[in-house]
Amino acid sequence: MPITRSSPRRSADGPPVVPKPKPVRPRRDFSAMEARRMAAVDRFEEGRLNKAEIARELGVCHQTVSDWHEAYRKGGRDALRAAGRAGRLPRLDQVQLEAIEAELVQGARAHGYPNDLWTLTRVAEVIEAVTGVSYHPNHVWRILHDKLGWSCQRPARRAVERNDEAVAHWVKNTWPAIKKARSAGVR
Repeated sequence: MPITRSSPRRSADGPPVVPKPKPVRPRRDFSAMEARRMAAVDRFEEGRLNKAEIARELGVCHQTVSDWHEAYRKGGRDALRAAGRAGRLPRLDQVQLEAIEAELVQGARAHGYPNDLWTLTRVAEVIEAVTGVSYHPNHVWRILHDKLGWSCQRPARRAVERNDEAVAHWVKNTWPAIKKARSAGVR
């Protein structure tokens, strides 16, 4: 009988073998990677040139050690130092972020808007006016939330003419009478 994809694998005892989920790869530790390269350099300087042995000791493949040795031969120890930050540099530095936050704390009216509500488009305009850096309004949320620690605040929707005493009276007296009449009609 051919084994199909839907057939569960079975161990020698008989119960099905459940495959383990693939582990999530942890973030790279750049300082540990540099330390491993420097350990390889120490071994090169000791005169140990057996790349397979160095690879086993450091837990890398021999081709990686060969690449490190070639870089070391051409540029010395500095050729294997960490290159610095991975990824694109941020467009706003900490001083600019503080200046943006100071402007936002003043309120939207201080910047000529008709009400005191900040929208992402308005914040994007203020960021561009303060720093000269333009962002799409959808990206502004990341700056507000991740960099400045701001959260979304929605104003309470209440009519200016609202009478809280009348609402409380209606909820206490009128609404129970409506519910009672409704339930009596359903039966």
